[in-house]
Amino acid sequence: MGSLMEGPLKSSAAQTLKLDLHGRAQGSNALAQLIVGGSIRPDVFISVTPAPVLTVLRAGKAESAHPIARTEMVIAYSPKSKFAEKFAIAARIAGSEILGPLPAGIKQDRRPAPAVAWWQLLQEPGLRFGRTDPVTDPQGRNIIFTLMLAEKLLRRPGLAEKILGPTINPQQIFTEPTVMARLQSGELDAASAYKIQPGPFNLPYVTLQPEINLSGELVHTDHPEISLTVNGKTYQPEPLIFYAVALNDAPNKSGAATFVEWLTSDEAQAIFRGYNYDPPGSASGLHA
Repeated sequence: MGSLMEGPLKSSAAQTLKLDLHGRAQGSNALAQLIVGGSIRPDVFISVTPAPVLTVLRAGKAESAHPIARTEMVIAYSPKSKFAEKFAIAARIAGSEILGPLPAGIKQDRRPAPAVAWWQLLQEPGLRFGRTDPVTDPQGRNIIFTLMLAEKLLRRPGLAEKILGPTINPQQIFTEPTVMARLQSGELDAASAYKIQPGPFNLPYVTLQPEINLSGELVHTDHPEISLTVNGKTYQPEPLIFYAVALNDAPNKSGAATFVEWLTSDEAQAIFRGYNYDPPGSASGLHA
């Protein structure tokens, strides 16, 4: 959400609310801990999934959180990758729309490469896959949950470990702001992503089945046996809802409240839709 905050939301908030936004993009869990510990004192905290937000609410740093948008997990890939053509075909197999440009040199009417599913492609020898740290970033856990759900629903025992290796795999883990840039440069072949991330980098992606892409609100209820323990803490899969929180000790308290309310307005929601975010639907607010 960093590019959106620093782009159209920043300019619209300046024009409509007379607020000058300054953002900090980082893993949500890490930011939540910095807020709780008093190391940083922002006006507003925005996070995907409820867990980081509940950390802030339960520490008494805010009273409530408002759902503002929704997204889903996808597999982004590099047009420069030697696997790019296979990913483009895998997207068709999944019944997915191919967004972004076809890889250079690939013509629509040429004979396609042998078709394989996205989860088979991710097991190709030599494929360089990127993801974020499951300790500090919800997305790092969400790709693990996505593959655990795929393992269950596709009946492919061991699929998650075959693709990801150990939970903390230094060869795959990068900081969140650098993953799309590494794909764009061709340093990585594919990476986990939220649907809203590849677009600003003109990167194509493979959409995943709704049963595994964490877009459903009942993902934990439907799959209570799916859990992940990292550094002694156990997590369950959560729907990919973005929440906004006006913090109690915000330096600009009235501006924080005004901005959070504005994020749910028609004006802000139209901006979200223009950048591939889905509406929060029936998601409820969170309270301390």
